[in-house]
Amino acid sequence: MLSMSPFLKRFINGLGSALAIGGIVFAAMRLRDYSAELDLSRLDSWLFVAMGGLAIVYGSANFLLAEAWRQLLIQFGEHPSGKWAIRIYGISQIAKYLPGNIFHLAGRQACGTSDGYDAKALAKSAVWELGLLAVVGGLFLLLAVPLLSDFVMPPVSWALFGFAMVVGKKCIDKIIGIAVGRAFVWQAIFLAISGGVFLVLLELLSGGIQVSSMILPGIAAAYVVAWLAGLVTPGAPAGVGVREMVLLLLLSPILPESTLLLAVVLGRVVTVVGDVLFFMFAWISSLNVIQVHALDNES
Repeated sequence: MLSMSPFLKRFINGLGSALAIGGIVFAAMRLRDYSAELDLSRLDSWLFVAMGGLAIVYGSANFLLAEAWRQLLIQFGEHPSGKWAIRIYGISQIAKYLPGNIFHLAGRQACGTSDGYDAKALAKSAVWELGLLAVVGGLFLLLAVPLLSDFVMPPVSWALFGFAMVVGKKCIDKIIGIAVGRAFVWQAIFLAISGGVFLVLLELLSGGIQVSSMILPGIAAAYVVAWLAGLVTPGAPAGVGVREMVLLLLLSPILPESTLLLAVVLGRVVTVVGDVLFFMFAWISSLNVIQVHALDNES
């Protein structure tokens, strides 16, 4: 395996951090330019209730990522329980918001090793998880093509996306393994839910998006593509800044920027709250495990 020099690692992480900062500045400047048009009066109590519901949906979707990770561990010879995978994944995943964008992976590696799982299997699962997410997220770009080109009609992009997903799943099952194929499906469902959450938030803020309903899957897919851009950018914690910048670039030609900017900001709030809720669930589960072990030792 080719190793990367320390200088190159610092350069790549620095470049990713610069992109993240640039994205934040870009979004902040657009917010300033459109501050007069942002109708904050629409942020009534019902919207906050809806945002709470969306945060719960997004947080719950993280269970799918935990299961996908468990399936990858199964592929590499480990067979953890679903409860264990959710607990470790949820506790470590919140660290993705730390600068460097690797501490959640390191935390998972440390926790898994301390619980007796093979270090190589854990490391492989982390690499495969990121690679598989990149592949699945890249397939969602097919749904977003009509936003970028008038020559591709939405039904064509839907057919291409469905075909790519089915063929991709079958190829993974036969060439790599059924467990990885299951992880592929769980990750795809998670990304679809994430895009759907953003789409619902956009609908709530705009009182109904004034575009053809045929474009709606493309808008949800644009969120996934922006999420992927944040994922693959080193040094950008949880894709902060990068995701927002890509969303604005993709959707501002077809949506009012004032509404889009508000959706981008509130969408980040929804995802952060959802991640915190998932972390709290996993943390409480870990406390229960500790209590059970303590009772067992006493008896």
